[in-house]
Amino acid sequence: MSTCQDFLKLEMYPMRLSLLLGLLLMTSANTTLHASDSGSARSQLVTDFTASSANLGWYVVNDNVMGGRSEGDFTQAQGEIMFTGRTNTRGGGFSSIRTQALRLDLSNHAGIRLRIKGDGRRYTWRLTTTARWRGREVSYWADFETREGEWETVDVPFSSFVPRFRGYELNGPALDTRQITGMGLMIYDNLDGPFTLQLESVHAYEADTGSDSDNP
Repeated sequence: MSTCQDFLKLEMYPMRLSLLLGLLLMTSANTTLHASDSGSARSQLVTDFTASSANLGWYVVNDNVMGGRSEGDFTQAQGEIMFTGRTNTRGGGFSSIRTQALRLDLSNHAGIRLRIKGDGRRYTWRLTTTARWRGREVSYWADFETREGEWETVDVPFSSFVPRFRGYELNGPALDTRQITGMGLMIYDNLDGPFTLQLESVHAYEADTGSDSDNP
């Protein structure tokens, strides 16, 4: 009996090791996200910035990549990201934070739902897919307004996203929500001055859930 038990323990060890490696890979930069077990079954959690959600590897891209003078950065704490800085329109006039590469199929959803606390300025949600224009990556932008100092839920429909290349609007291709490869938050409202936005969660919502958005 003892020999049999020892054999079973040896057989189970590789299985446990495989499960552990699988959990570690879920937080790699090239992340595949799946529907969350928490919250509404009709929405998909992308991140709520807690230890239980995927690490999307956020990083900063400011207009200094094109000679601009804007400043921006973020801090990530348990349960939120705070995006802060100062825009300067004498140059590019934008600041952004973006995820590392990911793989996400949102074709059964109607848009992105953000839980935010803003400052009254206009912000932009940014998506990328496998789409290319003259061999270069196309990004898709959709603007949303904020209320100063108020927590609110903002729905950003996929139908509102516009294809762009380096800020210039393109005629296409249309957004393919089956092949989302990246997300980002940007401020590019043609205004100078400080900005602050707290982002508590990102979901994808389905068309028939209705909009509970507090945003006008």
